[in-house]
Amino acid sequence: MNLRPQNKVKAEIFTSSMNDIMFFLMLFFIIVSTLLSPNVIKLNLPSAKNTQSIHKKEILLSVNKDVQYFVNNKQVPFERLQSVLAAEISKDQDSYIVLRCDKTLTVQQLVDVLEIGNNLNVKMILATKKE
Repeated sequence: MNLRPQNKVKAEIFTSSMNDIMFFLMLFFIIVSTLLSPNVIKLNLPSAKNTQSIHKKEILLSVNKDVQYFVNNKQVPFERLQSVLAAEISKDQDSYIVLRCDKTLTVQQLVDVLEIGNNLNVKMILATKKE
């Protein structure tokens, strides 16, 4: 006499949809990570052995190899550079300028930008890349 039930319940987990979910999550994170690049202006920065990070209000001033000036990733002609920087500094007196310039620029072009910072009496930091 067999009293055990003939219908045994078998638990199964279907994981075929997990592949789709993982693929969409991976695609989402890849797309989002490419959008998070803060510096969209391609520059070949000079190298330095020591680097330092500062966490205050920064104004980003970039100069590319074609001697085009960008303040916070917006192109500005050199004639208006001092007035635009003065307007940015007036928003926050504790701010400083991070100068990102291409390493192929001449020293005179760098000095011209540094003189503007000196006229505005603002701290300027030259951005470099680690060797």
